[in-house]
Amino acid sequence: MIPYTVNIKLAARTLTGTLHLQNKTAVDWGWQGLIAQGCHSNILIIDPKTAQTIQVLERHKASVVKVKWSRENYHHGLSSPYSLRLASADAAGKIIVWDVVSGMAHCEIQEHTKPIQDMDWLWAQDASRDLLLAVHPPNYIVLWNGDTGTKLWKKSYAENILSFSFDPFEPSNLALLTSEGIVFITDFSHSKPPGSGGKKVYIASPHSSPAHSKPAVTQPTGAKKALNKVKVLITNEKPTNHMLLLYPREILILDLELSQTVGVVAIERSGVPFIQVIPCAQRDALYCLHENGCVTLRVCRSTTPSPNETVNDPEQNLQELVYDLRSQCDAIRVTKTVRPYRVVICPVNENSAALVVSDGRVMLWELKAHASKPSSSLSSGWPPLYSPVNFCGTPLHQNQKCIPDLSLNTMIGQQEVHLKFMLTGLLSGLPLPPFSLRMCPPLTTKNINHYQPLLAVGTSNGSVLVYNLTSGLLHKELSVHSCEVRGIEWVSLTSFLSFATSVPNNLGLVRNELQHVDLRTGRCFAFRGERGNDEPAIEMIKVSHLKQYLVVVFRDKPLELWDVRTGTLLREMAKNFPTVTALEWSPSHNLKSLKKKHLAAREAMARQTTLADAEQSSVESSVISLLQDAESKSEMSQGISAREHFVFTDTDGQVYHITVEGNTVKDGARIPPDGSMGSIACIAWKGDTLVLGDVDGNLNFWDLKARLSRAVPTHRGWVKKIRFAPGKGNQKLLVMYTDGAEVWDTKEVQMVSSIRVGRNVNYRILDIDWCTSDKVVLASDDGCVRVLEMAMKSASYRMDEQDLTDSVWCPYLLLPRAALTLKAFLILQPWSNTFTMDITHVYVTASLFFHISFIILFPLSDIKSVLQDPNLNLLQRCLLVSRFQLERVRLQEVKRSSYEHTKKCADQLLLLGQTDRAVQLLLETSADNSSYYCDSLKACLVTTITSSGPSQSTIKLVATNMIANGKLAEGVQLLCLIDKAADACRYLQTYGEWNRAAWLAKVHLGLAEDLPDPLNCLMRYFDRAALFIEACLKYASPHKFIGAAFVDYAKMLRSIGLKQGAVLWASRAGEAGKELLDELKQPPKQQIHNSNLSHVII
Repeated sequence: MIPYTVNIKLAARTLTGTLHLQNKTAVDWGWQGLIAQGCHSNILIIDPKTAQTIQVLERHKASVVKVKWSRENYHHGLSSPYSLRLASADAAGKIIVWDVVSGMAHCEIQEHTKPIQDMDWLWAQDASRDLLLAVHPPNYIVLWNGDTGTKLWKKSYAENILSFSFDPFEPSNLALLTSEGIVFITDFSHSKPPGSGGKKVYIASPHSSPAHSKPAVTQPTGAKKALNKVKVLITNEKPTNHMLLLYPREILILDLELSQTVGVVAIERSGVPFIQVIPCAQRDALYCLHENGCVTLRVCRSTTPSPNETVNDPEQNLQELVYDLRSQCDAIRVTKTVRPYRVVICPVNENSAALVVSDGRVMLWELKAHASKPSSSLSSGWPPLYSPVNFCGTPLHQNQKCIPDLSLNTMIGQQEVHLKFMLTGLLSGLPLPPFSLRMCPPLTTKNINHYQPLLAVGTSNGSVLVYNLTSGLLHKELSVHSCEVRGIEWVSLTSFLSFATSVPNNLGLVRNELQHVDLRTGRCFAFRGERGNDEPAIEMIKVSHLKQYLVVVFRDKPLELWDVRTGTLLREMAKNFPTVTALEWSPSHNLKSLKKKHLAAREAMARQTTLADAEQSSVESSVISLLQDAESKSEMSQGISAREHFVFTDTDGQVYHITVEGNTVKDGARIPPDGSMGSIACIAWKGDTLVLGDVDGNLNFWDLKARLSRAVPTHRGWVKKIRFAPGKGNQKLLVMYTDGAEVWDTKEVQMVSSIRVGRNVNYRILDIDWCTSDKVVLASDDGCVRVLEMAMKSASYRMDEQDLTDSVWCPYLLLPRAALTLKAFLILQPWSNTFTMDITHVYVTASLFFHISFIILFPLSDIKSVLQDPNLNLLQRCLLVSRFQLERVRLQEVKRSSYEHTKKCADQLLLLGQTDRAVQLLLETSADNSSYYCDSLKACLVTTITSSGPSQSTIKLVATNMIANGKLAEGVQLLCLIDKAADACRYLQTYGEWNRAAWLAKVHLGLAEDLPDPLNCLMRYFDRAALFIEACLKYASPHKFIGAAFVDYAKMLRSIGLKQGAVLWASRAGEAGKELLDELKQPPKQQIHNSNLSHVII
C-alpha cells in the first residue's frame, strides 16, 4: 500500500463547473505550453500534459469573453525574462493583464462597458513586447500598452468590427471582419493609428451554401448576406498571403495576391457543419471543429507526385487546393445544455488538440501516427503522406534519432502513415447548480495517518462528487439519487448519508431518498428501507457528534431518531410533537466516563483470571494495555452507547432539550423564546457557546457556562446556515445569508470578514462549510465551489506553492536567472564533445542547480535524444521553401485571369529560376497591351542571356541603375538572372524589404559562400549573434563583428552562472576577449562554504 502524506495546510482554489455562453471564445493555448480558459468570471490555467488545473484567476466581475497568452517573439534576458503573462477581457469591457505565476493582476484597462469583440498581442515584438490590440464595440480598435495600461492610439471605422486577423508574415498588414465586408489595412503601426480607412472588400455568397439560391453578386447587399454566414476569417500561416473564410458548410481559401479563391473545403449534404477552423504552420493542414464535437484533420493534397506515382495529367492536380480528410476523433453527445464551444491546438507541436465543451469538460486529444502498407492508400483514393526528407533527397541515416509523434511535421514519416486521434486527458467540471456541500470530519491526532481532506458535493442531477482538496481533483463520482441532492452528513471518514426529495405531487407529498454510501466500496443502500414514498419532504438530517445517532426532520411530520450503527429506528415522535425549525447536536457526551467504567470492569476480570504467582504479575500491565488498545478500536462494536443530546426550536422560538442514550430518549429542559429574536432558522453549538440565527438576520450568542446571552442584529436578512470552525478552542463561526456570508469570532462577538453579493462578488452563495480551521468552502450559483481564506478574498494563489498530484514541467515557473541558465545550457554546449542533459559538471550556484535539476528531470528520454540529433538541416529547410513556392506559383498560374496576374507569375518564376516557363508567360502578352514590347524584349533577354564577363557586367550595371531609379523589382530580377542573388538580397535589405530578402535567400541555395551581412541587425542580441556565427562559420568567412558578439555572449553566460561556457566563448573572441578571459581565470577572492550561497562545483 502506498503511504499517504497528509497535507494539513490546504491551498485556496476554485472548482469550476459549466460554462457561460459568453465564455464560448475564451480559450487559448499559448507557446508556454499551458491552456487558458474562461469559466464565468474566472480564468482556468490548465496543464495539458498532466490534465490538471494549476491556477484559477479571479478578479473579473463579468463573464470572460477573450483570453490571450502573450507572445514569445521578443529577445529574452535578465531585463526581459520569460514570464507567464495573460490578457483577459470580459463582457463589461474590462481587460486585465495577469502575472499567472503569482495570480496577481498586473494592470487593468477599461475603455467602454460593452463586451470586447476581439483581442490579441502584437506578434512583432522587437520594438515592444507589451502591445495589445483590442476591438471595442461598436467600431473602435485601440492599441494598449499591456504593461502600464496606457492607451497609445484609437481608431474608428464606419462599420461594426467583429474580429481581426494579423498577417503572420507582415506586421503592417491587418484584416478586419466587419458587418459589411472585410477591411484590409496595410499601414498598421504601433507608433500611430492607420492613416486611411483601409481597402474594403465585399464577399460574394458561396456557391455551395444552401441558404442562397440565386447566383452570387459582389454588390454590398449580396456581400452583407454572405457575411452573415461567415463565422471567422483567419490568415493562414503555411502558404503566404492566404486567408480562410469559414462558412457553416464550407471553407474558402483566398489568395490575397490574386484576390481569388484557390480552394474550397466543402461538406457533403449529410455532413455536420463547421464551427471553427485552425490552420497549421508546420504543414499545410487544417484542424476543423464540427457541431457534433468532432475534430477533423484535413491535409492539403500535394501537387508533386511521389516517387511511386505516375500522373497522366499534371494540370489536373493544379486546378485548386484540395484538403483530404486524414483523421477525425469521436463525436460527443450533443444536447440542449451540452455543446462543443471551441478547440485549440498546441502551437509548438500542432499534434495536440483541446476541445472545450459547454458543460465544463476539456477533452485532450493527441494525434498519433501509424505506419501502413502502400496498398491501403490506393484503395482509399488518397495520395500517400510523405515526410519532407523524402523530397529533400537526404533520408534519415540508420542511427539518427527520430520521434514520430513529437510534432505534426515529424509525424508524417518516410513511409505512408495513417493518423489517429487518441484521448489522452479529460477534465470534468461540476454540473449545473444548485449544490449541497459537506466537508468530511476534521483532522485529529487519531486519524492523521489515514486522513484525506474530502469534500462531498451534492448536485442537481442526483450524483455526489467527492473531491480531494489537496490536489483539487475529483476523487470519486457516485450516482446516488434520482433527483436533486438536498443535504449530506458524514458518518465516518469513508462513508456518508445523503438525502434527496422529488418534485411534490398534487397533495404536496414527495419521494424521499436517504442513502448510505461507503466510499471504499461504492456500496449504496437505502438507510430508511422501504420508507420514503408519498410523505412530506425531508427538511434536514443531523448526525450526532459521536456519529451514533441520526435525526431526520420533515416539513409537516414529526422527526425520526435513528441508530446510525445498526440502521434501526429508535423513535418516531408523536403527532403532537412540535414543528422543528432548527436543530443541532451537542458536542458534549459521557463517552470518557463510560470508557473508564468499562475499562475498570475489564481490569477486574483480568485480575481474577490472572495467575496468583508473583512471576506472572508482570503480565498484568501488558494485559491492561492490550485491553485499552482494543477498547479504543472496538468500542462501538462492543455495544457501548454514549449519552448524547440535542436541542431544537419550534415555530414560536422555544428551545427544547432532548437526551438520547441507547434506546432511551428523554425530554429535558425547555427555554422560553427570546423576545428580541424572530423565528429561529438555524443553530450551531460548540463547547460552551450556542448560537442561534433567525429569519430577520439576528444572531443570538449564548454563553452556557456563564449563563449569558447577547443578541446582535446583522441587518443582512435571513440567516440560512451557521457552522463552527473545526479545532479545539477555535470559536470562529461561518454565517450564510441570502446575500452573502460572514465570519464571526464568538469569543469577542465581532465580525471578522464579510462577503456580499453586488459589493464584493457578482455570484450568489448557495451553501457553506469549513474545510480546515482557517479556510471556508463556498458553493455559488455560477457553478463554482471556492476554497477561500478566512478573509474570503480571491481564490487565486501562487502556482509554485501548490501541492499538485503530478509535477508540471514548465520552465516559465523558474526564476529568471535559472530559466536563462537552462536555455543557454540546452542550446549549445561547445565545451563538451557530446550534447548532454547532465548539469552536474558546470559551475552554477546551489539554488540555481536545485531549480534547473528539478525542471530538467521531467522531459522524456526520447526528447532528450532527439535534441542531440535533429533530422532536418538548414539545406533541407531551404529546399522545402523552394518546393512550396514552386507549387504555389503553379497554382496561381492556373488561376490567373488578367494580365496583372500573369505578370506576377512570370516575375516569381524568374526569381525562382524557372526561366523557360517565365518566357512562355511573357510571350502570351497580347499585341494590344501597352507592355507587349517590354515583355517581348524581356523574353528575348532571358532566353539569350550568357554567363560571359562583359554581358554580366552590362546587366549588373543596368540593374543597379534601375534600382537607383525606383525600379527595385526589375533590378532584382536582372541580378537573379546572372546569379547575383546575394547582391539582390543586399539591395532589398537596403530599401527595407527584409521579408523579400529573406524569401530570396531561402529559395536561392547558392548563397552559402556569399551570405548577406546579417550581423548589423543582430548585434543588439549578442547571444543570438554568437550562436548564429557559430552556425555560419562552417559556410562563411570570419567577420569583424564576431569578436564583439562572442565577448558579449560570454559576459551574459558569466552573469547567469555558466562560467565554463563563458571561458570558452571569451577564448574564441581572440584579442577582444583577452581581458575577460583573464578575469574568468582568476581564482575567487573568497570561498563561502554555505551551500545555499556559495558557487559549488556540482
